[in-house]
Amino acid sequence: MYQVVPGGAGGTITDVIPKQKHSKDTRPLVGAGVIGLVLVIAAVTAWCYYIASLRKAELLKTQLLDLNKDGYIIRNQGGSIVFRMDFRSGTLDLDSCSKEGEMLSCGRTDDRKLNFFIETVRPKDTVQCYRVRWEELVPDIPVEHAMTYKFAHWYGGAVSAIQHWPISISGQQAPKPFVTSDIYSNRNEFGGILESYWLSSNATAIKINNSVPFHLGWNDTEKTMSFQARYNDSPFKPNPGEKPCAELSYRVCVGLDVTSIHKYMVRRYFNKPNKVPAKVMFRHPIWSTWSLHKTDIDQEKLLAYAANIRKNNFNCSHLELDDRYTPHYGDFEFDTTKFPNASAMFQKLKSDGVLVSLWIHPFVNYDSENFHTCVERGLFVREPTGRLPALVRWWNGIGGILDFTNPEARDWFSYQLRTLRTRYGVSSFKFDAGETNYLPWKFSTRTPIRDPSFFTRRYTEMAIPYNDRAELRSGYQSQNISCFFRPIDRDSVWGYELGLKSLIPTVLTISILGYQFILPDMIGGNAYLNRTDGNRVLPDRELYIRWLELSAFMPSMQFSIPPWEYDNEVVEIARKYTALHESIVAPRVLELAGEVLDTGDPIIRPLWWIATGDETAYKIDSQFLIGDDLMVAPVLEPGKQERDIYLPAGRWRSYKGERFDIKEPLHLTDYPVDLDEIAYFVWV
Repeated sequence: MYQVVPGGAGGTITDVIPKQKHSKDTRPLVGAGVIGLVLVIAAVTAWCYYIASLRKAELLKTQLLDLNKDGYIIRNQGGSIVFRMDFRSGTLDLDSCSKEGEMLSCGRTDDRKLNFFIETVRPKDTVQCYRVRWEELVPDIPVEHAMTYKFAHWYGGAVSAIQHWPISISGQQAPKPFVTSDIYSNRNEFGGILESYWLSSNATAIKINNSVPFHLGWNDTEKTMSFQARYNDSPFKPNPGEKPCAELSYRVCVGLDVTSIHKYMVRRYFNKPNKVPAKVMFRHPIWSTWSLHKTDIDQEKLLAYAANIRKNNFNCSHLELDDRYTPHYGDFEFDTTKFPNASAMFQKLKSDGVLVSLWIHPFVNYDSENFHTCVERGLFVREPTGRLPALVRWWNGIGGILDFTNPEARDWFSYQLRTLRTRYGVSSFKFDAGETNYLPWKFSTRTPIRDPSFFTRRYTEMAIPYNDRAELRSGYQSQNISCFFRPIDRDSVWGYELGLKSLIPTVLTISILGYQFILPDMIGGNAYLNRTDGNRVLPDRELYIRWLELSAFMPSMQFSIPPWEYDNEVVEIARKYTALHESIVAPRVLELAGEVLDTGDPIIRPLWWIATGDETAYKIDSQFLIGDDLMVAPVLEPGKQERDIYLPAGRWRSYKGERFDIKEPLHLTDYPVDLDEIAYFVWV
């Protein structure tokens, strides 16, 4: 018998009893034992790996979010995927990830260190939010996340030249700076009113942090929107003394329905106005000289225009004297050739009860007497070194653009406006431009700004002293300026590209972005040469009438081409709808305007606001609500005196007196609407 005793490092030690060879009969048993041992070890290893995988999978979950190395998904309470984000700037090293409470954090990608986290926040029982941050530690590496948009309809972001509701994405676009731009002259850019906020029909919303050097792209093949942070090849700049290390940070929130999640986001993340503009701005039309006279305005024409408003028995909140009443752009004196006695003109208008506002802009052309003053005092935006003023080209020439981050420039500009108000009794100003595309690609300002669109914000602040009647066409984080915001000029055409059909999608988009006091531009459009349907002198008559009817249901109305330029029938239709606006629309709008100060909720609302689970309502772009109880369905097609109307479930009374008490949504096919009518329905 063999005796086996413990040994040292060499293994087993035996006694001096000589070894014997195994017989051939025992060898298969030994082989089977070895195989069995290997299988046991493999099973144990697999089990341990499985347990570790389960633990890792559990680690990479937080509430309804699942994280993996390439991105993450979010589910709703029912288990359906409502949001998906893919990482395009690197693959996470999951072994570097850890979880502490409701925060998942990771320290590496597959090739570099970074700071990454997702934190779950539950601000209320019906809302679940996720704070996401990806911060690069190496300069000049962009961060890019790609959001899949195929799960729902999306709204928000920015106004655009071709405006659709919901957002319609076509083609591919590499991420480009998400900054304000004049889309009349740059039709492929983002518009003058924008916020980095999007909302979806599946009750999901995303808000990019304002500190992000944000670039937006898209791909209609992949059905993705690309959210990118970068400093290289970009007008965004890091703070002075900081390395250009990009950080993409944002919040994704999921709620019960699209309306409630938007209400939460607006209350949490948007500025709100602190006052309502002058009530007369909501009740009576504004009259502008622009579309009728363009730059060929003078004292005689202005007085005649005002006289015709009174002669034709129209009300007037104020008369807007547009471009060009000064000798040069950047002057703040009247051109005495065109306005030989401006003081007497203003006194005459005042005695007739007509208030006047003036068109204004941030440019001082090189031929203005003020150009030299502004150069000497350092009031212009400057080239990157800060030593020289930057010359910019705009639609009326070449000059400098005032640096509204500079307190001296703000004071100088404010002084010029106060002087005009004091000398002539000017009621307010139409603040034109303000978009960042009029800044040089590389520039410097007195107070450094990371985000070029912050220049837009600074410009809009100049309207605050005049916000009772002021008008702005650009806005960024400017909801609390508390004045009327106007979309960019419309062409006198029917279509979606700056035409009549673009008006409702544009107003709905601006409303979702938190701007509720909306002036929807001039009735009939601007009558620009080669961009006008009709005889190219006046907008098409039918187009003008349909535009007029739609404008009557907007927060404010604005005429330029007056109805008496057509015929008596058009004048009567205009009287009818200005009266309807004053008696029916304005009281409801003013009531809602007061609520805006507390809630930020839209005055002009999409149909899904009261039909949150209605797939059809998500896509309606030719009807809208005023509050929850007045639904409007204008005719927007030429040659039509009927239209299809979608009525959400409820109790409605039409403008014709018809009653609809419906438990399910109802399609009214070929509903008759005469040329002098607009279909509207009141909740009863």
